[in-house]
Amino acid sequence: MARSSSETPAAQDREGAPGSPHGQGVPDGQSARRWWVLVVIGIAQLMVILDATIVTIALPSAQKDLGFSDGDRQWVITAYALAFGSLLLFGGRLADLIGRKRIFLIGLVGFAGASAMGGAAGSFEILVAARALQGAFAAVLAPAALSLLTTTFTDARERAKAFGIYGAIAGAGAAVGLLLGGLLTEYLDWRWCLYVNLIFAVIAFAGGARLLAPGTLPDRPSLDIPGTLLVSSGLFCVVYGFSDAERHSWSAVSTWGFLLAGAVLLAAFVWWQRRARHPLLPTRVVADRDRGASFVAMFLSGAGMFGVFLFLTYYMQRTLLYSPVKTGVAFLPMVAVLVIASVTTTNVLVPRFGARPIVPTGMLLAGGAMAWMTALDGSSTYAAHVMPPLLLLGLGLGLIFATAMNLATAGVQAHDAGVASAMVNTSQQVGGSVGTSLLNTLATSAATSYLSGRRPSPAVVAQAQLHSYTVAYWWSAGFFAFGFVITFLLFRPGPPRIAEATAEESPSPAAA
Repeated sequence: MARSSSETPAAQDREGAPGSPHGQGVPDGQSARRWWVLVVIGIAQLMVILDATIVTIALPSAQKDLGFSDGDRQWVITAYALAFGSLLLFGGRLADLIGRKRIFLIGLVGFAGASAMGGAAGSFEILVAARALQGAFAAVLAPAALSLLTTTFTDARERAKAFGIYGAIAGAGAAVGLLLGGLLTEYLDWRWCLYVNLIFAVIAFAGGARLLAPGTLPDRPSLDIPGTLLVSSGLFCVVYGFSDAERHSWSAVSTWGFLLAGAVLLAAFVWWQRRARHPLLPTRVVADRDRGASFVAMFLSGAGMFGVFLFLTYYMQRTLLYSPVKTGVAFLPMVAVLVIASVTTTNVLVPRFGARPIVPTGMLLAGGAMAWMTALDGSSTYAAHVMPPLLLLGLGLGLIFATAMNLATAGVQAHDAGVASAMVNTSQQVGGSVGTSLLNTLATSAATSYLSGRRPSPAVVAQAQLHSYTVAYWWSAGFFAFGFVITFLLFRPGPPRIAEATAEESPSPAAA
């Protein structure tokens, strides 16, 4: 039954009280400690997000140290993305079934162990295996973190503040990873890009063990094993197929074969979810209009954002000749704007106007920033030409991320919080994989086309690189333009209405 908009915060807190069987958050009577829980969850989320980019900076040094080829290099990135993207929904449901605190702590320990293994790797094979393990434990950790946030902050005002901060972390984590990776690689060693996770994990584990109550989960439903196998293998095939497109042509069997298999498996997953007694992803989670629009927004913005970080990093290092550290610092103004926009959006704009004008506006601003970047050339300067579109991009992403993350989990029942949170992460992760692969393929083709019939002098090669970046920026702008149209059509007008499944659709509260 839909919750009345006039329901008091106290009533909301009783229904999903942190520390209750439903909330599994902060013990009752200690609501002041919720903000410390946010700190713990934020540290864990930052660790997961920045690990998608921090190793990118360290790759040249790792390659020189371990002696692997250029062709093998991409597996250090792909192994993490494959495990993370394919296991997220499974990890989210585990949090619902086993307990969010328990899964959160297990994820932290596993991620730290995998990071230590990667940092100490003496061979390429060990490093790739460690990255895959990192991705697997990140798939457990990320949904548990977001679902803990969802069940801990049930008061509307507190929730807005918490999700503003969390959305800022999610949006800025990739840029922070570039800066931190540059600092660690330049002043310590590439292995510290992995060892640093132990520091994050120890702090988050100590805080989580002390602040989070275990909660109870009586009458737990059975795990949907067929659904888990279908969606995990389907997402694996999709992510692998797009990753393969970066190395081979789209006509290669290893590319379209995996993409086709992924589409078939995901279609079978949707069919099965309508018939399963205890579905992995209940229809009630994705059927709400605002929630579905939020998942789409995360997918499209993830596709555009990760492409930006990749090509703008190339531009600053290869064209402007920035060091890794200077490149990371160059992203900080964008991060600052993103943080301010995220917090302001969830606390001031969304409660008053709703998501419909906010998220599409963010898409327009981000798309405009990408179109602006197409003017960058070999004579551009940071202050006059790079920073202004970066600031505009930070504003746009700030409007998108915090709003979409909030509405994607708003009103979801406590026993579905894990899988709803997993859908948010899955949307962003798969969107990032798709966007990065598409943009990289398009940029490579553009550079090849530009060089065709020209003498490959250093100046021509440099211009071909710039042309490839411009093509990538235009396509990224196209992602955001499509995002503007689709989110404007999908989001409901007016202030958000927290939707819940009807009693007939919902499992009993005991199942939480």
